Amino acid sequence: MSWIFLFLAGLFEIGWAIGLKYTDGFSRPLPTLLTVLSMIVSLGLLGVALKTLPVGTAYAVWTGIGTVGTALLGIWLLGEPATAMRLACIALIVAGIVGLKLVA
Repeated sequence: MSWIFLFLAGLFEIGWAIGLKYTDGFSRPLPTLLTVLSMIVSLGLLGVALKTLPVGTAYAVWTGIGTVGTALLGIWLLGEPATAMRLACIALIVAGIVGLKLVA
């Protein structure tokens, strides 16, 4: 169950990372509210997952999910470059997440 909480925490981390772009420097109320709520939920779920998962593993997986999701959404939503090297590096992060799950 902790892995599910950790995965959801990672999804909410993606939400707040992308949400920051849409807050326009925290000047837009609704995107700001949604971003702050995503931050709270993400950290709360991470805290629940940390009850049973090792902190190093959980934190690395949490940030990895956030990094991969944010990078992919940056490409898809924000027109960021999708170079072969960038996609290869994203794949390496995914491999690291899977590796940490397998050894934890």
